[in-house]
Amino acid sequence: MATTTATQDVNVLHATSSLTHRTPQPSLYDEKKDTSNVESGENFSSEELGDHDVSRPFPIDEYSYDEPHQLTFRAVFVGCVLGAIVGASNIYLGLKTGFTFGPQLFGAIFGFVIVKFISRVVPESGLLGSMFGGPFGPKENCTVQSAATAAGGLGILAVSAIPAMYRMELLSPRPVDDVGKLIALTVAAGFFGVFFVIPLRKYYVVRQKLTFPTPAATAITIRSLHQGTKGAVAARKKALALLISFVLVFCFKVMTGYAPGILYDWHIGWTLYRLGFTSIIALENYGWFIEFTPAFFGAGMLSGMNASWSFFGGSILAWAIIQPSLIATGKAVGVPASEEFPLMSYNALVFADPDDYVNAPSPRYWLLWPGVLIMLAYSFADVTLSMIPIVRDMRRSGALNFNVKSWFKNSSPDEDDEDETPLEDRIPTLWWVGGLIVSIIVCCAIMATMFHYNVGEVLLALLLGFFFSFIGVQSSGYTDINPVSTVAKASQLIFGGIGKGTAMPIKEAQIFNLTAGIISGGAAAQAVDMTGDLKTGYLLRAKPRTQFVAQLCGAIVATFLTVGLFILFTTASPCIITGETPCPYGAPSVAAWYAVAVAVSAPKLPIPPSSGYTAIGLAIFSVLQLIVRTYWIPKKYWKYLPNWNAIGLAFVVPQTFYSIAMAAGATFNMIWMRRNPASFEMFMFAISAGMLAGEGLGGVFQALLAIIGVDGGKYGTAIGCPGMEFCG
Repeated sequence: MATTTATQDVNVLHATSSLTHRTPQPSLYDEKKDTSNVESGENFSSEELGDHDVSRPFPIDEYSYDEPHQLTFRAVFVGCVLGAIVGASNIYLGLKTGFTFGPQLFGAIFGFVIVKFISRVVPESGLLGSMFGGPFGPKENCTVQSAATAAGGLGILAVSAIPAMYRMELLSPRPVDDVGKLIALTVAAGFFGVFFVIPLRKYYVVRQKLTFPTPAATAITIRSLHQGTKGAVAARKKALALLISFVLVFCFKVMTGYAPGILYDWHIGWTLYRLGFTSIIALENYGWFIEFTPAFFGAGMLSGMNASWSFFGGSILAWAIIQPSLIATGKAVGVPASEEFPLMSYNALVFADPDDYVNAPSPRYWLLWPGVLIMLAYSFADVTLSMIPIVRDMRRSGALNFNVKSWFKNSSPDEDDEDETPLEDRIPTLWWVGGLIVSIIVCCAIMATMFHYNVGEVLLALLLGFFFSFIGVQSSGYTDINPVSTVAKASQLIFGGIGKGTAMPIKEAQIFNLTAGIISGGAAAQAVDMTGDLKTGYLLRAKPRTQFVAQLCGAIVATFLTVGLFILFTTASPCIITGETPCPYGAPSVAAWYAVAVAVSAPKLPIPPSSGYTAIGLAIFSVLQLIVRTYWIPKKYWKYLPNWNAIGLAFVVPQTFYSIAMAAGATFNMIWMRRNPASFEMFMFAISAGMLAGEGLGGVFQALLAIIGVDGGKYGTAIGCPGMEFCG
């Protein structure tokens, strides 16, 4: 699962039960099934899957041919291309609202279709045949999705802490002048997690036998695609559905740039105001309008009813109840957004007078703190409560007895070796230990020369990444929920305390805690993603060393892709890094990192007292609900309780149209599943993934059009918009 970030991954919203060690039945909406694969939404019947224990590799198929060449140029190349598509989409979506989605199933399905086609049309002989020819099987398919996951996995950095550093004027005015620093940061954040993933695999995949719902579903999907005629027919149908939805949404998104008020954003309050209903302008000022965003309709399809409607309910609470109350009571203020019309902006996050942070904040700044604290408290409490019975069982069974020496045993089997992977297919100890040492040295050198860290501080950041990776892998392995995106903010608090303790100047302290968050959060997110990939390979009996090489190749692509796309977006829309409003990119994760960095480095916390008290009260309430749910409410009723991660996220995201779209998508999905479960199970994930990727890549293309000067801002129409800058 792609996780990531200060960015709130779609899967963070899911409040679902974990996959059992039996056959997964991952329908989001069928109450008779276990809601297991919350990210993918893929559905597999017991007839398709058999009754396999997903804690162990699939049985060897005596009719399948051996795959001696699992690491091929075509597999790595196609995987990196597919990962780049998802990575580009994720940066667009992350800058819009902080959401990202994982590329595992996208890479598995599309990778199957592309490489299968290549294998049929390219002859096996000759130079071209050696690179692209030959038969294609499930283990090579696993290599494709491993490269895709790694290539699309570092977008977290471009939608969170890095743009926050620019907003705080901690780097050069233009990102293009900081290419070296940006590449160095992504290298420091990304590769430590890739190398450390090997002992995580040995402990969590092989020994603890965690389920990892989405990686398990990916393995099941790959296996089913390669099962003769039936698998090929299903693959063609899913791939065609994915391709059609992708192309249609891509074209739609590009067209919306030229008529956003007609095709994309329906500003109902503004339209009624212009027709004479003057008081309804408040609807526009408070941000309530409709946006026809296929990506977040698809995100609602994937997230399910509980998460999507909790998100929508949080939007109502924050932006329809609390926001107007703050304005009415004078606890928060807005600024005029137009000289001609009574348009107001309530979304400022930066104030010229430092006293305004406390005495005259905007509603968005006031609501930011309850949102951040709710997510932090709820995530930590959820992980803690879910781990208590697991740790208790592990202590009884002796699974908690860490044998670090076993991490390095790779040359000879022993009686405690539970790994069913042949020795010659495992990752040599020298590979990952050597790479780990080199990545630590490189990280220390980068942070010391470019950001004035000492070795101890860099090692602390990496140690926090190590700790966060354990939390993330443990949680995602059992529940498919990766809390790294939220808990990594704890690194800001720790390094903020160090900065104050050493009396650092404020600017240095802000760079200190933001870069530390990049290193620890990025490394942990990468490690969690890669561990999930190795689970997929373990089930398919793919060679771990093959996956490891594919992951390294994908990580190299991700390094340059992330930096290039960040420069592309910020060149097309400088407001991403200046914080000017209105801006087509809400960038809520940027705002959260920015606010925490300012708070932990300031002599006094710049938080309005009423906001702070509300944050504490709501955080306590969310934790109490979690405790009551865990110990006193039967599990079958949990879906009726609000998901406070989703509510907290709604406080941070002022764009209410995203929660409206997600609630609509979830409701549509529920109706679809009940009316036609067969087509739902066949096409739901493919269509929703196509929507997400299509709008994301359409947004990338729009950025390119803006740079060359042929975008909708120059040639489009503002009909239906308060102004072109208020749409799109």
